Amino acid sequence: MQIRVSLPQQSLELHDVRGMLVRRYPVSTAKNGAGEQNGSYCTPRGRHIVRAKVGAGAPANTVFRRRRPTGELWTPQLADEFPGRDWILTRILWLSGKEPGRNRLGEVDTMRRYIYLHGSPDPVAMGSPGSIGCVRMRNVDIIELFDMVPAYTPVDIVEFGVEAGSWNDLGEQARQIRETVFVDEQRVPRDLDMDEHDAASRHVVAHDAEGGAIGTGRLLPDGHIGRMAVLAGWRGKGVGRALLERLLEEAARLDQRRLALHAQTRACGFYRRFGFVEEEPEFMEAGIPHRTMVRSL
Repeated sequence: MQIRVSLPQQSLELHDVRGMLVRRYPVSTAKNGAGEQNGSYCTPRGRHIVRAKVGAGAPANTVFRRRRPTGELWTPQLADEFPGRDWILTRILWLSGKEPGRNRLGEVDTMRRYIYLHGSPDPVAMGSPGSIGCVRMRNVDIIELFDMVPAYTPVDIVEFGVEAGSWNDLGEQARQIRETVFVDEQRVPRDLDMDEHDAASRHVVAHDAEGGAIGTGRLLPDGHIGRMAVLAGWRGKGVGRALLERLLEEAARLDQRRLALHAQTRACGFYRRFGFVEEEPEFMEAGIPHRTMVRSL
């Protein structure tokens, strides 16, 4: 299992070990935006784990302070009595950073900042920032998530989101990414990259917090995945994983049971983590070594 929280999309996704979407929830992160500094009231970014789970079996709306139940259940009347209280309800998934100097140790330590995934009062809006650093969820959602994930589940908090759509919807953004990565960087001839399959394919595009396109990929009607590309400045930050997971989601939605791709040989290890296996010998495509890889959904 792996959790991804998208700050721009205000969403939390849970994926299984082969990259398939299990659940997607709306959330509410910090109204102060992204940041790791102690006292900033911002939501920290980067790689984390669920360090501890608190509240198993507690009734919905159980009120927690310092990770202990107070004996109260949240109600509108209780909220009126304590109008300034930051309500932490129902369940707590306490996060710990994995990146020393960024979100672990010193003044940027996520765990010492007491950053949680936690339940919230029903009137609290989801889908827009509003917390003082934690990731707020609906009570019914945090109960479900709590029961599905074990301690030490990875949690990535990212400053990008992924959108799926047609070539008419996303083609211009996808084209820009592919020209930068394939044509300019890898010297692939433009007429080999842009082909007749684009119009019939499903496309995914990753956007940064300002809405700029940072990565793309496509899914052909016959189940072939291709044109996976991420801008150089965003590599190693989980964008490629998010793009592939969204393509797998699209394939499942379209009931495509057998998937295939032509992976650059140096990227085969990445695709193996999602259940793809090599078939046939290495071959050259656009002057770059490739392997055919396949998997079933």
